[in-house]
Amino acid sequence: MTVDRGTEFSGLGSFEPQYGIKTYYCHAYSPAERGSNERFNRHLRYFYPKGTCFEHVSAHELTITLLEINQRPLKILNWQTPYQVMLTNLSKNSD
Repeated sequence: MTVDRGTEFSGLGSFEPQYGIKTYYCHAYSPAERGSNERFNRHLRYFYPKGTCFEHVSAHELTITLLEINQRPLKILNWQTPYQVMLTNLSKNSD
């Protein structure tokens, strides 16, 4: 997982020992180090423009949006969807 140095991410270091998820903290003011985050933000801004008040967005609406984003094929994933890749990795790790 790649995140910036915001306080909202300060507790993520515990994910690695607990869940086996490596956490990488980017340098301040270096969006190029978080390319996938920036791409995801661009997709999210398609549905929710900058300045959107998320108090008026239900959890159900957000879940539908995230499903739609994660079911788009990506060139970097060999034209598979993030969802397909996740399921493949989960099935490999469950063996």
